[in-house]
Amino acid sequence: MSVDGDLDPFLSRLDYPMFIVTAVHRETGTRAGCLVGFATQCSLEPDRFLVCLSQNNYTYRVAMHSDILAVHGLDPSQRELAALFGTQTGDAVDKFAQCSWQPGPSAVPILDDCPRHFVGEVLDRFPLGNHTGFLLSPRDAVGDSAGRALMFSEVRDLEAGHAA
Repeated sequence: MSVDGDLDPFLSRLDYPMFIVTAVHRETGTRAGCLVGFATQCSLEPDRFLVCLSQNNYTYRVAMHSDILAVHGLDPSQRELAALFGTQTGDAVDKFAQCSWQPGPSAVPILDDCPRHFVGEVLDRFPLGNHTGFLLSPRDAVGDSAGRALMFSEVRDLEAGHAA
């Protein structure tokens, strides 16, 4: 039996894909990116995608001043990239100096090693507990459906690179 509000018994057997979300501050040009597990398509016609960023996260603070976010799909061979964006904080480390990337629309970083990605216009932001949901209108999606995604179970052991 679990304590009220504890989802661990339900969640323990679930697995979900991991993404890297990148952002650029519209006024300062500051770049940020983080590993994200709370993300999903949430509408068809029109397509909409929801990304949830921890309010303790450096990327969250940058994304609050971003009109565009990029969402990068990962495959199992990209655990090292996932570790870079999941265990380091932009408060202390320039993650983009440690990987290859190109500026995309509105200068949002597009990671060269992630051929499966899309850029999304931020339509809305809303609090969801200790995360904020960013509702995206996807555009410029690229990639193919071959292979499988990097899953939470494959990065569960990584220590988050932001304050708890």
